[in-house]
Amino acid sequence: MLTPQVYFDSFKMKSLLKYFVLLFCLHFNDGSQSFRCDYTYNPIVRGWFKHIVVPANWYDARLRCALEGAVLASPTSNKMRTEITKFINVSGNEEACTEIFTGIHATFAKGAYISVEGIPLSKIPQFWAPNEPDNKEDKESCLTLNSNGDLADVSCDTTRPFICYRAVDSKKRINECGTIDPEYRLDARTNSCYKFHTVARNYSRAFFTCYAEGGHLAVINSDTEATVLKELFARYPGGHMLGNFWKDVAFVGIHDWGERWDFRSIHGKTLVETGYGTFSGGEPNNFTPGEQCGAIYRSGKLDDLWCDRPAPFICEKDPDYPDVCRAETDE
Repeated sequence: MLTPQVYFDSFKMKSLLKYFVLLFCLHFNDGSQSFRCDYTYNPIVRGWFKHIVVPANWYDARLRCALEGAVLASPTSNKMRTEITKFINVSGNEEACTEIFTGIHATFAKGAYISVEGIPLSKIPQFWAPNEPDNKEDKESCLTLNSNGDLADVSCDTTRPFICYRAVDSKKRINECGTIDPEYRLDARTNSCYKFHTVARNYSRAFFTCYAEGGHLAVINSDTEATVLKELFARYPGGHMLGNFWKDVAFVGIHDWGERWDFRSIHGKTLVETGYGTFSGGEPNNFTPGEQCGAIYRSGKLDDLWCDRPAPFICEKDPDYPDVCRAETDE
């Protein structure tokens, strides 16, 4: 029979072993061959694909892929062209010639087409749809790919589905927050990961950014979490943020639902239910009016802010979401 001391030592040894196994998995198994499980690994092109079927304009598609740690996919080789076209016709109707946006564009200079990775069109296999390219009304600077593998030029402001792609040999590795983004840091007090965005965006774009990164605008659930965000905010003095905007307040995940003073979290809970509702003195005041989106002062207290004006913002991420998967390779 084990003595209490021997039992304790055995338990401690097992705990240490689990800790080192976790570290081993983090540094070796979740390396450059691991990525988000909402992407599918393709061994033919040695990369990860995600087909986003909700149409977006080209600029939002490019941004969405970049925020997810990928690029807007382009048929930069015959292999890529073949694999991308497999995603396009989800209905199975080959006559539909459904189009998706590619990462090939001429938004920097008219007619100077390159992929988002910087590959010029002259180095990309070109199979054009009938009567394309035509640069209709001199407004078509983005390329689509249809289910036949043919390219066409369209306006970048139109909307199409798209595919994000991440090469398996990318150097960035998955961190403790389950992301390749090193700016997300895990805080042991809340077991959540946070990122402070110094590039100001309006509330809608801030929400979009956090969502694409696998998180959400930070929702404060306790005084402790308010302290965590206050300390995070303190790391970013106003002088470290570029642009003409208010730098002492940052968007978080609460807003007024339109019924005056009914502030709730982006997950639908009242501030009482979330566990934190301490506003700064005199707030909320719906100044001028139109302040229907929630923010946090450097003091850690809440404020109501204009939704349509840019501000820095804080994203929160569950370290276990999205799930991380390892590429099935022969290596």
